[in-house]
Parts: sequence; C-alpha cells; structure tokens
Amino acid sequence: MATQGINFQNLSLKDALDLAVLIEEEARDRYLELAEQLETHHTPEAAVFFRKMVRVEEIHRSQLDKRRHELFGDMPMTVTRAMIFDIEAPEYDEARADMSVQAALQASMRSEKKAHDFFARALPEVRDEAVKALFSELRDEELEHQRWVQLELDRAPGEPNPAFDDSDEPVAL
Repeated sequence: MATQGINFQNLSLKDALDLAVLIEEEARDRYLELAEQLETHHTPEAAVFFRKMVRVEEIHRSQLDKRRHELFGDMPMTVTRAMIFDIEAPEYDEARADMSVQAALQASMRSEKKAHDFFARALPEVRDEAVKALFSELRDEELEHQRWVQLELDRAPGEPNPAFDDSDEPVAL
C-alpha cells in the first residue's frame, strides 16, 4: 500500500476520516499542479478537465472533513500527509505537452481505479466496524467516480479511449 506508519488493524474512525481527507487533498493538489503545467504548455482543454477534477476532489474532501469535525471536533490529527503517497493522486508524469482531453480523462480513470483498489485492499485488514463501513463507502464511491469519468470519456472528442501514449516526455514541474 502507499502508506507508511498506518496500522489498518487498529485504525480508529477519526484516523480513517483524517486519512480519507488527506487522500482527497493530495489528489486535489496534484490535479492543480497538472492543470498549471498544462496551462503553461498551452494545452488548455486538458487543463480545463484537470481543474474540474480539482473541484470534484475538493468537494469530496470538504464533505469528509465536515463529517470528521461533526464527529470529532477539533481533536488533533494523528495521520499526516507524510504517511500517504499517490493513493488517488494522478502520477507526476501524467501531464504531457499537447495532452488531449482523452489522455487527461484516462489519467483520471487510472487515479480513480487506484483509489478504489486502495480501499478494497485495506478493507480485509480493518477490524473496526465503523472504519470498515467508511472504507466500503469510499471504495464504492470510487466506482461511482469511475462511471462518471467513463461518461466523460464517452463524450470527449477524439478517438474513443485511445491508448496512453508515453512516447512524449513528461512536463517538468
């Protein structure tokens, strides 16, 4: 798993919510970085989609954060961003000069699948029933996100679901 120092067997609901908030935050921030890269390299259509994903991830992060604060108030976080890496965030090398909307959508699909797989793999390790319920909910939400991205892919201009072309060098940060 893409975590360090997180014991899923003893994970509390507060810590699980904090983890979920951090996962969404990491994805939001990475989409923003990719959008800015693509804007710099004059690939506005893909940048627009990544900015849309920034908003989607922020909405989900905000909902989870609200839930966390309703249940646990201002109790300090014990899970930190340093404990996670690339759970839902697109890979750093996803952005390409002249990236198409199709390629941006495919990058998002890979990220949604990564997040789904993370929660599906974590579930058998979780003992706390409330955490199991949360992780099941988050796993299922990632499937919904995949369906949404697929609808966007189906409507996007260009070849339907072209293969990812990694012959182009990544755009530097």
